[in-house]
Amino acid sequence: MALLEWSDDLSVGYGPIDEQHKKLIDLFNDLDAAIGSGQAVDVIGGFLEELIDYTAWHFRSEERLMEAHGYPDALAHKVQHVDLTEQAEDLQQRFLDGDHDLADTLVPFLKDWLTNHIMQVDKQLGAFLAAKAA
Repeated sequence: MALLEWSDDLSVGYGPIDEQHKKLIDLFNDLDAAIGSGQAVDVIGGFLEELIDYTAWHFRSEERLMEAHGYPDALAHKVQHVDLTEQAEDLQQRFLDGDHDLADTLVPFLKDWLTNHIMQVDKQLGAFLAAKAA
């Protein structure tokens, strides 16, 4: 069973962002499964890299939408993106440098950040974008 399941509770009400979040959740679950099954460090590192790369692309996508539609909380939202990116890249580097015990910290950190960001910050953006599209 996946550690994080997509549900309507995670929907932000804006289809393109929801689809990207589903992909993020799938990547997160792939990383968790690799860690849980004790796969080789290079496999886990690859999953982690893919998750971070897709997250960066997703953030850029959200930021373009915020800019294009004049989202009033864009700056605060972008600051959260920068913070997560820096934290995730730091954790990735520590993992690649040999801190393999980090897996026990990495998965809960990513799960909490992903769900909290979607539930609190992205839902506001989704509602704003849905209202603009109506």
